[in-house]
Amino acid sequence: MGHPEKAKEFTRDLDRTHWHDKALWFVREKRDRAIKAVPEWEQLREQAQKIKSHTMANLDLLLEQFETNAKAKGIQIHWAKDAEAHNRIVLQILQDREMTRLVKSKSMLTEECELNPFLEKNGIEVIDTDLGERIVQLRQEHPSHIVLPAIHLKKEDVSTTFQEHLQTEAGNNDPTYLTRAARTHLREKFLAAEAGLTGVNFGIAETGGVVVCTNEGNADLGSSLPTLHIASMGIEKMIPRLKDLAVFTRLLARSATGQPITSYTSHYHGPVEGGEMHIILVDNGRSEMLGDPLFRKALNCIRCGACINTCPVYRRSGGHSYGYIIPGPIGSTLGPGKDLAAHRTMPYACTLCGSCTNVCPAKVDLHQQLYYRRQQVVDAGLLDPPKERLLNLAGWLFKHPALLDFTGRLTRKVVPCLPRALLYNRFNPWGEERELPEMPKKSFKELYKEKKGGQS
Repeated sequence: MGHPEKAKEFTRDLDRTHWHDKALWFVREKRDRAIKAVPEWEQLREQAQKIKSHTMANLDLLLEQFETNAKAKGIQIHWAKDAEAHNRIVLQILQDREMTRLVKSKSMLTEECELNPFLEKNGIEVIDTDLGERIVQLRQEHPSHIVLPAIHLKKEDVSTTFQEHLQTEAGNNDPTYLTRAARTHLREKFLAAEAGLTGVNFGIAETGGVVVCTNEGNADLGSSLPTLHIASMGIEKMIPRLKDLAVFTRLLARSATGQPITSYTSHYHGPVEGGEMHIILVDNGRSEMLGDPLFRKALNCIRCGACINTCPVYRRSGGHSYGYIIPGPIGSTLGPGKDLAAHRTMPYACTLCGSCTNVCPAKVDLHQQLYYRRQQVVDAGLLDPPKERLLNLAGWLFKHPALLDFTGRLTRKVVPCLPRALLYNRFNPWGEERELPEMPKKSFKELYKEKKGGQS
């Protein structure tokens, strides 16, 4: 199923659609209030764009610099061409040390690589320690949001899940009670873990270290209690200098949740005493995107989720409707970039309103990219035949102004007289959830001519 069919499933529950919409808009409003407290906000965005553009133009050199500096700090570096290579490297590191218990903090890259099921098939216990991630893991679901993975669930859903898996009290959906139950459960997993895996928000070429931004402290526990720390990092997460980090930390949390900064901004510049630290640098299609001038700016994304929170389509259709691990506007350009045929409906999950571009802290031109992705879908012959026929008819009509004027006058007179059964039926999917507006007496062209005294 594509996005339209999955979105239809989500919107059947009108109450859920409305509270999901309001919850995300609440976060968007927090973001708006937070940036008003930073007078130089637009200058920060401009600086972030310049830093990331410079990074992408010199990525090969910066990656080599990062590797050299990381190795000098006792960090072991691995290079992964794709998701399969990344997963094999993680498994090999664990198997070489006969480790079978792994705690993992939030990482969309490992979701992208489908690391969890791969390790589980090979006898490794993988525990997601971010609260939202753990909830969806217990439910055997993917995250529905890159920052708020369980935003599609109510506290009643979490209560039911915890009752089944953590033996909490039936019907007790008090958030404090549920949070404490999760804390008790996860601390046992932290203490029993043999290895910890984290994602990476920023890799710093100048120092050879990585930075992880969290609100729960789970990355710190997972990387410091076990003696083995594995960090999975997409190569686009690189920044050149330590001082560049200040630009992004001011942008990231405000854009994501409206906070001045994340509760934990953790710097890792070497293994714990007596332990090991491994960083896996993952390509998985990023080099190919870097070579495409239309879409390379998507690599500037810092995964704050601001574009998702503001998107009117995402807010009303839910993250799982996209069919790709990253939903919303950024996912709608990344998904088709990975597999255009499989994700051909994603670029159309967009009104082209431009709100995503307006809020992006790294100034990624998301609505423009989605417009180009639509062109790719059409050029590849992947557009649904009924939609293609309708668009071809509309294109032909627009090329004949006199006929367009006549059709408009006829429509305004005839359509209001037609019985509803002719307008709203199974042959008109557009009318399933919509009503035609009241027909105006005059067209825009006619009103314009009147306003201009008869001159077109």
